[in-house]
Amino acid sequence: MITEQEVLQMLTESGAISKGHFILSSGRHAEMYVQCARVLEDPRRAEILGKALAICVKEKVDRVISPILGGILIGHEVARALDRPFLFPERGSNGEFCLRRGFTLNPQERVLIVEDVVTTGQTTEEILALLADNETQPVGLVAIVDRSSSHVVEGMSVQSLIQLDFSNYSPEECPLCAKGISAHRPGSRAKEVQAQLS
Repeated sequence: MITEQEVLQMLTESGAISKGHFILSSGRHAEMYVQCARVLEDPRRAEILGKALAICVKEKVDRVISPILGGILIGHEVARALDRPFLFPERGSNGEFCLRRGFTLNPQERVLIVEDVVTTGQTTEEILALLADNETQPVGLVAIVDRSSSHVVEGMSVQSLIQLDFSNYSPEECPLCAKGISAHRPGSRAKEVQAQLS
């Protein structure tokens, strides 16, 4: 089993951890950001991390689901390690997750949610709503990195390879904003929503 120190080394060596002033997909601000795409661009590392997350899964799984864009690579690797089908939702014209490309979820399927990073749990909550709409059963939530404060989303424990405690702030309370340090939004959510709405 891979250790937290080995995961941290992978993240650091790949440049997946950045320091600055970032606007997270939730709208909160942080001075540290984890971009798992950097570590997952190496297929060998992606395979190692996917297998490690698959080992964390103790429940029977029928299908694996991950949000776009960040979760796709690691979600597919976990599905491959578990030998289960994989799908991803996309945002519809209303900005909410929906199934496209012929993907379907069958009622009573046992679905594993795979994320690259969990911070506020907002994206996971949207996935859970989609699963509820399709009468499927979420059986677990795994992530490479857990940055959340509670390590729980909607009653589901986050099983992660590493927990990183990086502070995040509302825009009104952000000390970086108070210092006049410009912020940027490194995540994909805003661009993705804008692209699908246009």
